[in-house]
Amino acid sequence: KSLQGKDGDVIDCVDIYQQPAFDHPLLKNHTIQMESSSIPNIINGELYNTELSQSWHENGECPEGTIPIRRSRNDEHYAPHNTTPSVTADPNDDASSKESAVVYMNDGHYYGVHAALNVWAPALNDADYSVSQLWIFSGTSAEQNVIEAGWKVNYASKEPQLTIYWTSDGYSSTGCSNLNCPGFVQTSRKFALGASIRPVSSYMGNQFYIEITVYKNFTNWNLRVQNEELGYWPGTLFTNLAVSAEKVALGGEVSSSMPKDGHHTSAQMGSGHFPSEGIGKASFIRNLQYMDGDGKFNDAIEGLTTHATKPSCYDVILENNKNGVYGTHLYFGGPGYSATCP
Repeated sequence: KSLQGKDGDVIDCVDIYQQPAFDHPLLKNHTIQMESSSIPNIINGELYNTELSQSWHENGECPEGTIPIRRSRNDEHYAPHNTTPSVTADPNDDASSKESAVVYMNDGHYYGVHAALNVWAPALNDADYSVSQLWIFSGTSAEQNVIEAGWKVNYASKEPQLTIYWTSDGYSSTGCSNLNCPGFVQTSRKFALGASIRPVSSYMGNQFYIEITVYKNFTNWNLRVQNEELGYWPGTLFTNLAVSAEKVALGGEVSSSMPKDGHHTSAQMGSGHFPSEGIGKASFIRNLQYMDGDGKFNDAIEGLTTHATKPSCYDVILENNKNGVYGTHLYFGGPGYSATCP
């Protein structure tokens, strides 16, 4: 069965045991774990009320025993995400075509992370992509294990897409986005990775969120989107993430090529507005939480640092408000080329 959305996405409903994950040599005899054995409780989880949807939902749903896989489109001519992101690269490397504005949870033992990400559709023009997401990583250089999850806009798609990524060797030869290679095991038929998501926030208008939770479940790393258990990365894919994560990052990243006239790229990050503009104008991530070794989520308050590769173009502001509705949260993003970013 195939379903097509108004945005042009075509979703193929594929038998759950015929998904790409089982082409991985380490997963040949893998038994799918349909439900998490222990789903941790999120602090203030009842505060989220955005009903996330994808265009293909208007034409039905995938049958039980299948998962939705987005079919690649002919108009997608953008660079693959196969090089080290700025959040894992040397922050002093000015030669990188990637720029970020993030908050770090540093030097700890993290068994999960949760946050609600404000959804926007940044304008890209000459960019490869603009993302808002979380990174979970452990190890360095070629030994680095990384998990990513959030939303991403490619210059071909123009709309925010639900996206994930993983690597076990520092983005050298392992891993990929979504289900584009063997690795991630999807168990839910509700959302298609790589498909566009709605609704989208508007400047000085309604604000909408995508709730992302990645947490350790015995040997696997589970992914929850809104209140849906979407699937997991089997622990056998990783080495340094086999026990816990050493560091977490949340925020935005832009990848682009420098325009021919020499000025900075006009690719937007987040809403395209600076974090100093605040709620309803700037992009933000709210209710930052981490899971400890006892399987309990806690407000992320201590040990947080901010980093922006070029604050005059894209910046980040961190605010701690443990007892407030937003909890620990950050505003981030920017317009790129502008009066402050020549």
